[in-house]
Amino acid sequence: MTWQPAIMSASLGRAWLHDFDYKMEQTSKAGFKGVEIFFEDLEHVAKKLSGIADDTVTPTPDQLLNAASHCYDVCHRLNLEIIGLQPFLFYDGLKDRSQHAKLIEKMKVWLQIVKRLHTTVIQIPANFLPADQLTGDLAVIASDLRELADMGAAEEPVVKFAYENLCWSTHVDTWEKLWDVVKRVDRPNFGVCLDTFNIAGRVWADPTSPTGKTQNADADLAGSLERMAREIDMSKVFYIQVVDAERMEKPLVEGHPFHVDGNPARMNWSRNARLFMYEEDRGAYLPVEEVARVIIHEMGYKGYVSMELFSRSMSEEGQYVPLEHAQRGIAAWKKLAERLSLQ
Repeated sequence: MTWQPAIMSASLGRAWLHDFDYKMEQTSKAGFKGVEIFFEDLEHVAKKLSGIADDTVTPTPDQLLNAASHCYDVCHRLNLEIIGLQPFLFYDGLKDRSQHAKLIEKMKVWLQIVKRLHTTVIQIPANFLPADQLTGDLAVIASDLRELADMGAAEEPVVKFAYENLCWSTHVDTWEKLWDVVKRVDRPNFGVCLDTFNIAGRVWADPTSPTGKTQNADADLAGSLERMAREIDMSKVFYIQVVDAERMEKPLVEGHPFHVDGNPARMNWSRNARLFMYEEDRGAYLPVEEVARVIIHEMGYKGYVSMELFSRSMSEEGQYVPLEHAQRGIAAWKKLAERLSLQ
């Protein structure tokens, strides 16, 4: 498989504001070939199909499975491949083992959902719960994730898990720590999702700094990318996400409109201010093309390139939101494809 553009369903607008079917229509019309299904969209579709108007009601497993079938039918009709389901949140390294057991039961439902979606990938972000709820012991984290990998390996077809470091994750916040965990898990169906925002947003960028950058940003990123190209086994890269972010006009600290007490600054930045690549007119400034170039050309990645986005713009009302986001996303993909000679 060569490179193909994909986008996350939530990148087109919030589930409770923007209809899933309409978002997928705009995705297909724009020229995307694949889509990541965000669980929030699946829940909303389940409620809609079941006539649930109460936001506090959680859909049943059967309702979620029916929703998954609907989402697949919509995407299949529009020639969109579902490349994965995400995010399976707050799982690894929990100190509360009763909660761990509950999430194992939840994963049993997810393994049935992906069959209905006709996909074989579940994405797991590294845990970002407060440190007092988690262990930093990588052996425990790896053991937890190995348990999921073995569950997925027992399925037919085998379900793969793409683990992702978030630049604000409590313990696994860099690709180096991510790769350490993947090697410890040591299962063929357990790999990574590499995200340009989370790589550059941790080692190169700092939204709390007046410059928007870490102290030795360029040198540290260059060294990190050189090691990444040398160390990561490309067979373990299940897909990649390519996305940029705004440089904050003022440091994202207490008093900033995006600041939320108790949340890491990079989390607040990510939720409010991501951008598609090459949107410098909107404030994009991360060296994401450099990161993407290393992954694609130096490491030899081929497959889906997902234009993932989180932004305050997703919460705006109106049908123009999915339309505009789809058009912005595909424009970013086309420029990336041109600049990296991916055609």
